[in-house]
Amino acid sequence: MSVREIARQAGVSPSTVSLALRNSPRLAAETRRRVQAVAQTLGYHPNAKVVALMSQLRASRNVGAEACFGVVSLYPTPRPWEQMPHFARIHESMTERAAQLGYRLEPFWLKAPGLRLPRARQILDARGIQGLISFGSPDVDQEFPRELDHYAVVTIGQSIRTRLHRVTSHFFGDTWRALEHLHGLGYRRPGLVLGQYEENRGAGACSSAYFGWCEQRLGLPAALPILRVKAVEEEGLLRWIGAERPDVLVFVHVSPTVEKLRQILRGNRVRVPKDLGVAVISQILEGGTFAGMQQNQRVMGARAVELLASLILSLDIGFPEHPRIEMIESDWIDGPSLK
Repeated sequence: MSVREIARQAGVSPSTVSLALRNSPRLAAETRRRVQAVAQTLGYHPNAKVVALMSQLRASRNVGAEACFGVVSLYPTPRPWEQMPHFARIHESMTERAAQLGYRLEPFWLKAPGLRLPRARQILDARGIQGLISFGSPDVDQEFPRELDHYAVVTIGQSIRTRLHRVTSHFFGDTWRALEHLHGLGYRRPGLVLGQYEENRGAGACSSAYFGWCEQRLGLPAALPILRVKAVEEEGLLRWIGAERPDVLVFVHVSPTVEKLRQILRGNRVRVPKDLGVAVISQILEGGTFAGMQQNQRVMGARAVELLASLILSLDIGFPEHPRIEMIESDWIDGPSLK
């Protein structure tokens, strides 16, 4: 039963119905009773948790947050966002959005020395934690602790194997969009240099997008062999460029490695973009010398908080059989590395 149907039956506006169902003093008592009687006759049953959340959203932002989300670290450090700039952007956005929704964030290190998981659960319960947000793990095969399956859980990225609700970059879409952009600039022989760590974290999406795009746009024979690297090494990179002769390099790797690529090309007098175009897909590109796709960390952080809040409201607790996955497209950053 919808609010609009109640409004039609009662002869009032939907906003009046909303106020009446919240028992708002802004309406006359007689109007409130009449609308509530119609709602009861029609079998309307408000969701108490939704009402509570909407009350929080309407409240002043100066009201102190009462509910708490735990931001858990499965990294070797308790606060990985203090060491990684892209995590810092996500955490900042999470903090801002959580405050707007009436929540505070509290860090918790699941790999603290001597901490056993039953004890971790006791501590989280004692702190009144309602849900958990994970920054993923440096180990792509990491499982999320089963001892924490009585919480609503959202994780960032693809690195945790456990079936969880998650917010992640759109690795496939970002690669496809980058290739489309390069094609529009006139490049016809794109080559992909792919960090193995990034390929694992993206569940093979970048390479799949590359082969799929090449087949659709250029014909499958046009796809060059992908250079998969753990770390960028000068000899292997230059040998691959010489053998495959790409006219543009699509470089997918973590942000610190991007500078090493620049040094290798400059040190070997590869003129960018005259000799070779370069587009990078990475966490942060702003302020650098390369064009490409940069992760949208602010949207990722906000969406993670919003998703967790919605799970709690819908009582979607524990590890889901059918996880929700929100993929956030990256932003194109212009730079002098393309013609």
